[in-house]
Amino acid sequence: MVKIVVTGATGRMGSRIAALSKDYQDIKLVGALERKGHEAVGKDIGQLIGAGESNVRLTDKLEDIIDGGDVLIDFTSTSATLQHLKIAAEHGKAMVIGTTGFSKEEIQSVRDMCKGMPVVLAPNMSVGVNLLLKILQDVARVLGDDYDIEIVEAHHRLKKDAPSGTALKMAQVIADAVNRNLDEVAVYARKGMTGERTKKEIGIQTVRAGDIVGEHTVLFGGLGERIEITHKASSRDTFARGALKAALWVAGRAPGLYDMQDVLGLK
Repeated sequence: MVKIVVTGATGRMGSRIAALSKDYQDIKLVGALERKGHEAVGKDIGQLIGAGESNVRLTDKLEDIIDGGDVLIDFTSTSATLQHLKIAAEHGKAMVIGTTGFSKEEIQSVRDMCKGMPVVLAPNMSVGVNLLLKILQDVARVLGDDYDIEIVEAHHRLKKDAPSGTALKMAQVIADAVNRNLDEVAVYARKGMTGERTKKEIGIQTVRAGDIVGEHTVLFGGLGERIEITHKASSRDTFARGALKAALWVAGRAPGLYDMQDVLGLK
C-alpha cells in the first residue's frame, strides 16, 4: 500500500488526484494540503471535492502530515513546489511533481534536492503525451533539416505559464534529435517583417482560451507535404491517473530525478 499526500488538494489537479485515488486498491490518501489560511482548512477533503467522506482533514501545514505518507504529489506553483520539495527531502519522502514553469535555476534546485530522495518530475503525466514524445524523437531524426518544425499548444484561460511545459518538452526532445540548441533556435512569436523562416528554427506558439484542457500539435512542414501529430486531452483525469501511476512507481525507488518516460518504461 502506497500512502499519498496531495498538495493543492482543492485545486483543479489536486482535487482530481485525491478523488481518483479511491479507485486504486494499492493507494491510500492520508494527507491533503492547501495554502496557508485556506478557508476550508479542517474540513474533510472528500466532502470538499465531492468524493464522499474520506476521514482526511485539509491542512495548511505540510510538516503535520508528511510523516504519515510515502509519496507527496504536487501540482501547485514553482515557489510552493520548491518549498514542499525541501520539506519532503528533510523527511526522506518520495515526490511526484507535475508543476510547470520552472526556470533553469529552479530545475537545478530540484536536481540538487533529489539527490537523497526519488522524484518524478514531468510537465505532462499523460500516457499518450509521453508515448508521443518518443515518437517525435524518431520522426524528427528521420526528417532532419528538410522539414520545418512548428509546435502549437492551447490551454484554458487560467493557465499562468506559457508556453506550456509540455510544448517546451516536445521542443527539447525534437531539438536534441536534430542536434540543435533549443535556446538558440526557438521562436516564440512572429510579428511584422520577420524575414524568411530559417531552416533551423523551431516555432512554439501559444493559445489561451476558454476551458481547453490541453492540446498540442507538432507540424513538420516539407515541400509538397506536411505531417501533423496532435494530442488532445478532454479531461484532467488522464493527468491525474498518470500522477497516481507515477506515485506507485516511485515509492521505494533509489534517490534520483526521474520522468514519466522512466515510469512507463519508454527509455
